[in-house]
Amino acid sequence: MSSERRFPRALYQHGEEPDPRFSLANERTFLAWIRTGVALIAAGIAIEVFASSIHSGLRLSAAIVLILAGIAAPVQAWFGWLRTERALRNSQPLPMPRLSIAVAAVVVIAGLLILLGFLV
Repeated sequence: MSSERRFPRALYQHGEEPDPRFSLANERTFLAWIRTGVALIAAGIAIEVFASSIHSGLRLSAAIVLILAGIAAPVQAWFGWLRTERALRNSQPLPMPRLSIAVAAVVVIAGLLILLGFLV
C-alpha cells in the first residue's frame, strides 16, 4: 500500500516499513488503551449511579476523576501509537507511554476517594 493512501501520511513517508508483527503489537496496545478508557468511563458512571452508600461528594469526585482518566486514555492511545510507530519505522528505542503513570495515579486517587467515602 502506498504512503499516499495511509493515515497519517506524514508518518508513513519516513523510515522503513517495520516487521508487521511489531506494527500489529503497537495496534493491540492502541486498542488496549481504548478499552481502558471505556472501562474507566464506565466505572465512573457506575460509581455515581449505583454506589449510593458512599458519601455523595466523595462519590462524585471519584466518578469525575475516573471519567477524566477515561477521556485521557484515548489521547494516550493515539499519541502513543504514533510515537511508537515512528520509532519502529526509524529503528529507534520505543518511547514510554506518557500518560500511563498519570492514569495509574488517577485510579489510586479514585480508589482512595471511594475508600474514604465508605468510612465517612
